[in-house]
Amino acid sequence: MALAPVIPVLTIEHVAHAVPLAQALVRGGLRALEITLRTEAALQAIDAIARSVPEAVPGVGTVTTGDDLQAARAAGAQFAVSPGFAVDLLEAAGDLPYLPGIATASEAMAAQRAGLRYLKFFPAEAMGGRATLQALAGPFPRLIFCPTGGISRDNAEGYLALKTVRCVGGSWVAPRDAVEAGKWDVISSLATEAANLAR
Repeated sequence: MALAPVIPVLTIEHVAHAVPLAQALVRGGLRALEITLRTEAALQAIDAIARSVPEAVPGVGTVTTGDDLQAARAAGAQFAVSPGFAVDLLEAAGDLPYLPGIATASEAMAAQRAGLRYLKFFPAEAMGGRATLQALAGPFPRLIFCPTGGISRDNAEGYLALKTVRCVGGSWVAPRDAVEAGKWDVISSLATEAANLAR
């Protein structure tokens, strides 16, 4: 979460795109890359990035089971992100840095009682966005968030201005059409812009 103000959230359809995409994002200053488990290519993409782009810090997203964690760890994932919070996933993560998602005060309490301080806030925009995070900061001043879900280049700075936000997650830095067309320079430019956002 401290590597850059934005963690790219990547849905990689074709393994061949993984390495040039990671290289483009790293060139732009974004090293922590969340590869979501939403495609059949995801685990192979993590493996390819882990082996071929040493400057990158590949992670896995959309983790919902212990099997997901084991497979991603074997593929070379260096961190894991899930859409929600579950104690069994926290236990399964072991020493793998793990960022579970929360959306409500009750979930924040459960995560805090489990010893967690760093959390994903998801789905950010659908759950009230900055206003909800500001409200949660009152009873949970020690919790630090990475909002994800509906974050764009237009609203990212507003989130990053909040004291309880360390970084944001977003897919806008790697648009699907640019990835499919192999426009790596475009993606590098978007990554540079994102890496320079103020926190």
